[in-house]
Amino acid sequence: MTILVTGSAGFIGNHVALRLLQAGHQVVGVDCHTPYYDVRLKAARTERLLAFPRFREERIDLADAEETARVFEVYRPRRVVHLAAQAGVRYSLENPRAYVDSNLMGTFTVLEGCRSVGVEHLVFASTSSVYGANREQPFSEHHAADHPLTFYAATKRANEMMAHSYAHMFKLPSTALRFFTVYGPWGRPDMALFLFTEAILKGEPIKVFNHGDMVRDFTYIDDIVEGIVRVLDTPPLPVPSLEGIPDPATSPVAPFRVYNIGNSRPVTLLRYIDLVEEALGMTARKTMLPMQIGDVPGTWADVSDLSNDTGYQPSTPVEEGVRRFVAWYRAFYKK
Repeated sequence: MTILVTGSAGFIGNHVALRLLQAGHQVVGVDCHTPYYDVRLKAARTERLLAFPRFREERIDLADAEETARVFEVYRPRRVVHLAAQAGVRYSLENPRAYVDSNLMGTFTVLEGCRSVGVEHLVFASTSSVYGANREQPFSEHHAADHPLTFYAATKRANEMMAHSYAHMFKLPSTALRFFTVYGPWGRPDMALFLFTEAILKGEPIKVFNHGDMVRDFTYIDDIVEGIVRVLDTPPLPVPSLEGIPDPATSPVAPFRVYNIGNSRPVTLLRYIDLVEEALGMTARKTMLPMQIGDVPGTWADVSDLSNDTGYQPSTPVEEGVRRFVAWYRAFYKK
């Protein structure tokens, strides 16, 4: 079938598009190669997809409603995986407008495109950051997520509510996936693993926030892709509410669902750094710093719903995942 993947030059989107192409689907990749980080990495990711004759690239900005509508009308995809977004928690402090254009307007044009051609399932990226001030762990989709701590998280929570409204009004089956700290080969240069590896190889100190007293549910990219593909084949249905109180993870009136997608095995930040040092065979110089604005001390995904509904089982230990990233980094950058 024809599947549209937004953010196809991005980290997760590129891996998803590649997996779908390998499975025999026709993939339409939408990405505008924004210069938020090195566009040469985005170009190299895209080259992996262009090797497949079933891949079509549309280099457009999703905030352009006319161009987005044209892409939907020309290709008429049956399913959509919407992963394009302005990423980065801290960048939202510097340039919040970028999140309005990409995350809010971009998601609106995708929803309109899905509505116009009758897409049978929209799967889109949310984030663990929506849990914000929630301190009850592991984080569950059945918990409220109404106190985001950054504008980035607020736009992602807004995406969930926008999608729910379209699922209700236009019967567009929609599934939100709350990603938990995705890492692996071809990752983003602004992510911790990339920054740590780059700095250690250069002999520069790494920044360790909250003095290392942090825990993250690091999730390897292959496990994330497996979860996305499984969800794509499982469109949601409305779920009746008990005693008239809607469950935050489902909807009593719309084909809508929210899932956590993580590893569900939290790792301390200092252990993560140890693994990078082991993979490189080098010791990091650490600069201990206080907690950053908008950050949280820990994340931990409850993935029981995703496992029960789709058979999702993350299988990559963080030790193996870090080794694979370091091997890719050294090969790609010839270091």
